[in-house]
Amino acid sequence: MDQSIVLFIIVGFVAQMVDGALGMAYGVSSSTFLLSLGVPPAIASASVHTAEIFTSGVSGLSHVRLGNVDRDLFKRLVIPGILGGVAGAYLLVSLPGHLIKPVVAVYLLGMGIVILYRAIDGKRLSQRALTNPTPLGIAGGFLDAIGGGGWGPIVTSTLVARGNNPRLSIGTVNTAEFFVTLSQVIAFLTVVGLTNWPAIAGLIIGGVIAAPLAAIVCKKLPARRLMAVVGVLIIALSARTIYLAALEL
Repeated sequence: MDQSIVLFIIVGFVAQMVDGALGMAYGVSSSTFLLSLGVPPAIASASVHTAEIFTSGVSGLSHVRLGNVDRDLFKRLVIPGILGGVAGAYLLVSLPGHLIKPVVAVYLLGMGIVILYRAIDGKRLSQRALTNPTPLGIAGGFLDAIGGGGWGPIVTSTLVARGNNPRLSIGTVNTAEFFVTLSQVIAFLTVVGLTNWPAIAGLIIGGVIAAPLAAIVCKKLPARRLMAVVGVLIIALSARTIYLAALEL
């Protein structure tokens, strides 16, 4: 097997373990890796989302089987997410995505701090649960397509920060991600096509292997501990994005 494919398999496995267990970071970590190799943003986003069709599909099925999905929340997220994702895919080639990322990172940093505080404080998880996720779904899908990742960090972090159950939020967001990602890839096919097949194949293989394992981890972790891990991860990823953006100024 080609060594480059092995590297992409490892990246896909690690990224999906984090994403399936914590509800975020597959697209962010995979896209960051591809961009570091000099892959153009539109091609990187298209490649990652193509692989994510398979990984999110397996992950979603695993979460459904383990009872990690809130069906009502799923229905209210998936259509707005698709609409936002398609719009973001079509606009990626013309919008300055590198300027949008720091703004999103600041928002996510705030969400991470809120989540970590709630995990330490131990307030009831159902308190102030988000009742209208439609705008969140649109924003998450749009920014996910532009940044090559962000559906999980934006949607999951906001749901958990607002008091939704962490396990159900992660499982539901992961399941909806399959449909959002599929719509984005269809849009990308009409704009830039798909050419980066070694990366796509490696990310698919690694992600599909990790997806069922990650769903089990999500179900087993206690809710407050899961909140704390999610909060720390969001703060770390957001701080890194802000730091890299500052270096470019």
